[in-house]
Amino acid sequence: MTAMARLEAASELQSRLSSLSFSSFPGVTSKQCDSEPPGRLQSTNLTESFTQSSSPANMHETKEDSAQLSKGNEEAPTELAPGGGSEENNSAGSCQLSAEIKEAAQMPPLSAPTTWTSAAVKELKAKLRTEKDSVVTVYRGDIMTVHVPTVPEAKKVCWEFATDGYDIGFGVYFDWTPVTSRSITVHISESSDDEDEEEELEGPLSNEDVEKGSKSQGNSNLAEILPVYRQDSHLSVLAGSHDFPGEGTYLLKFDNSYSLWRNKTLYYRVYYSA
Repeated sequence: MTAMARLEAASELQSRLSSLSFSSFPGVTSKQCDSEPPGRLQSTNLTESFTQSSSPANMHETKEDSAQLSKGNEEAPTELAPGGGSEENNSAGSCQLSAEIKEAAQMPPLSAPTTWTSAAVKELKAKLRTEKDSVVTVYRGDIMTVHVPTVPEAKKVCWEFATDGYDIGFGVYFDWTPVTSRSITVHISESSDDEDEEEELEGPLSNEDVEKGSKSQGNSNLAEILPVYRQDSHLSVLAGSHDFPGEGTYLLKFDNSYSLWRNKTLYYRVYYSA
């Protein structure tokens, strides 16, 4: 082969090699692609225009903008649709607040009262007839509440009562509100029972017969010592006592709200003891 023929063959080979692309050789990857983190595709904004400048400066700016956008998405709170998780968060916050208020409003536990009965019904009635305001009538549908504040000179409150002919409901509560008056007072309230309620069944009944007239207490400072039950106070004297748990006011409830027809004559006395 002549020198001229070799030169033409070499020139043709060089021309063919220059026409081949870099990606035509398997196993060879771009150095720029290797420098990109694998997770970068996850933050790509597909809504942006596909036609962007391919200059190195623009590519660098795009990376910084994408990083700032990704960081902003992580820091910014997710906007929730109305009626969605925002209400659940508010509900959880309200439940937590209610629990804190309930915990703060909890009072020390109260000890159980000491109670007893006596067969000396006639003797008690004869004695109380001579004392002022010790014999009262609790009218049908009414609740008589005796408010007895604690006093520094005593350590406990005591009570005794009996009735003529029929039973009556009785219960004891304690109000933790600070005492503003040391006077024993009596309050009468009417029952809110419907007028078509059936007439009471008079006569001896079990203590498990809870009063229909007993209402749940709305005062958060009010604690139950003895729930209201119908007592056979016409057969024996009902008596009891309770040690002061602290400063407050006892509420002794004589409940005749369950009776539609019969008034109750009540003989009672309340006193302090050291």
